[in-house]
Amino acid sequence: MNNILITGITGSGGSYLAEYILKNHPNVDVWGLCRWHSTSSLSNVDQIMDQINLRECDLLDISSIIRVLQECRPRKIFHLAAYANVRKCFDTPLSVVNNNIMGTANLLEAIRMVCPETTLQLCSTSEVYGNPKTTPMTEEHPIQPVNPYAVSKLAQESLGYSYCKSWGLNVIITRMFAYVNPRRRDLFATAFARQVIEIEKGKRDVLTHGNLESVRTLIDVRDAMRSYWLASEYCESGSAYNIGGPDILSVGEFLEKLKSRSTCEIISQQDPNLLRPVDITLQIPETQKFDSATGFKPEYSLEETIDFLLNSIRKEIS
Repeated sequence: MNNILITGITGSGGSYLAEYILKNHPNVDVWGLCRWHSTSSLSNVDQIMDQINLRECDLLDISSIIRVLQECRPRKIFHLAAYANVRKCFDTPLSVVNNNIMGTANLLEAIRMVCPETTLQLCSTSEVYGNPKTTPMTEEHPIQPVNPYAVSKLAQESLGYSYCKSWGLNVIITRMFAYVNPRRRDLFATAFARQVIEIEKGKRDVLTHGNLESVRTLIDVRDAMRSYWLASEYCESGSAYNIGGPDILSVGEFLEKLKSRSTCEIISQQDPNLLRPVDITLQIPETQKFDSATGFKPEYSLEETIDFLLNSIRKEIS
């Protein structure tokens, strides 16, 4: 059993995770799931298509999951597939909840039936904490999700925990705080960077943004995906772990860093349509539990991460 399976491999995080594994663990065969109605997003894995085993599978169809698991027999599964756009979850809350919860329930049940020895790394989010009661936020911080996406991720965690305790499945839960991912356009960092470059190229005049006061820690997507692998190797089943970066700054401060790197003046203004009905304004994690278990330390500085973001999007747009 030297196969690993990534749900959501054609997405922004899943594709970076696949690239990390292929580069750093060449003895592993990488499998991934994609849905027939999401094939337009295969561009994220174009460069590695000949190195991965891609299978059509909809997590809302348990028979298709069983079929893939029987073929793959994975040693590890990284569960990244989800509707993850927090702003849009307020527009289609029931779709987000149904997809994220039932897809995970089907996956867990299929694992129980086909390959109960498999390790499932369940990728959750800091959004489950809601607004902070104390900072830094430990894994014992009160759980108070304030949006449908966060509710769906908390339900995923609860399902994973219950399958761990009821049937002995090896389920590891990670709660990722904010990270910089050039392939995910709905993240504020990526949205800002794309607009900066479009202004440089004369394709737009003004950069629009939502709330600039929120404070976050940031981690590079390449470090984030490496942390998922470490979690699958060293973390304890049935337990949750915070993962986050060391750099604390507001959304507005990040925007100013992008502006300072631009080749022209950037004019920005707030767009009310980009404001969330409920926002999480402060998220600073305590990551000692994860760092101690895995020995994890970020390899990329904030400046290197910003350069990677801008260079990736410049290459894509050009």
